[in-house]
Amino acid sequence: GVAGSNGWGDHHHEFLSMYRKMGIATLELKSFESRGVKSTVGSQVEVTTAMMILDSYRALDAISKHPNIEKTKVAITGWSLGGGVSLLSSWLPLIKAIKPKEKFVAHLPFYPPCIFQPEVLEFTDAPIHILIGELDDWTPADACVSLIEELKSKNYNANITVYEKSHHSFDSNLPIEIAENGYRLNDCMFKMRGDGTILMNYFNIPVVYPFLQKIALGLCAERGPTFGGNEISRAKAFDFSKDFMKKYLLSEQK
Repeated sequence: GVAGSNGWGDHHHEFLSMYRKMGIATLELKSFESRGVKSTVGSQVEVTTAMMILDSYRALDAISKHPNIEKTKVAITGWSLGGGVSLLSSWLPLIKAIKPKEKFVAHLPFYPPCIFQPEVLEFTDAPIHILIGELDDWTPADACVSLIEELKSKNYNANITVYEKSHHSFDSNLPIEIAENGYRLNDCMFKMRGDGTILMNYFNIPVVYPFLQKIALGLCAERGPTFGGNEISRAKAFDFSKDFMKKYLLSEQK
């Protein structure tokens, strides 16, 4: 499990608790705590998606040595920033660069940032399923719908569920609020080269330094996204997640 930009929350732990009750071992990735970081909301530079994907594969290789872990039945899930990790940990150019010993059998991202267009559209054959809210303006649903449609056109096992009348963090019990320092990414879309480098809007400048990332986001993003739970969508997400993990981790299906 991989948390979002604000670290681990109660609803994240609820999902992991549900999995353990099903007989599935869980691991909480600690990319923030291990680096002395509490949150990356409003900056997204202290701990990056690439760093966390590397962490996730190192963690996978580590737990695969445990005698009680079936290394061919490990899935990855995550929320927001962690959703991006869960999604892009299936991107082949990055996997080839990391060279992990093992691979994830399934990917379940919650409201990941899909504001990138990979020049190399190569993913693993593991199933991907995105869960996201219709009203999400932090990590907009339309971008994820477009990405999934493109993946499906290439015959990848990729799907998405868009929950009606639901914001970012729809699966939580949080009240509907505005994150003053967060980025509203509705108008952002970046090209992503085969080496993982993001190119700045319009100028195609490689975003390789934190100040360039701030400039890139400043050109397309506004502040103040909305987040908070939706009781109906939350219940549906728990049910879907339970069935998803049961299918790919507890069944005989490879």
